[in-house]
Amino acid sequence: QVRLVESGGGLVRAGGSLRLSCAASGSISSIDAMGWYRQAPGKQRELVASITNGGRIDYADSVKGRFTISRDTTKSTVTTVYLRMDSLKPEDTAVYYCKVNIRYRGGYWGQGTQVTVSS
Repeated sequence: QVRLVESGGGLVRAGGSLRLSCAASGSISSIDAMGWYRQAPGKQRELVASITNGGRIDYADSVKGRFTISRDTTKSTVTTVYLRMDSLKPEDTAVYYCKVNIRYRGGYWGQGTQVTVSS
């Protein structure tokens, strides 16, 4: 069983910052990547940022230069990821989900954390 614990969402004014955290535990050997997705009301879930065990990072174009994904560097395998969100905009409002991809087993999702950016 895989468990993902997310934290850090909340309400912030436009231009503000938030930091999300996601910690994976349980049967998490052979993690290939972890990432953050978001889903706004009436929209499809979309990738925000991801980081592989080898250190490759990808961002959605809409967040490049504003969001930064990082990992816990105290372990050789990525098990905890952070998403630093700066210069937040109202259009960043969404439920943010953490996802872990485990080799040969697929992806697992967290429960989601609400981020609301007021104008």
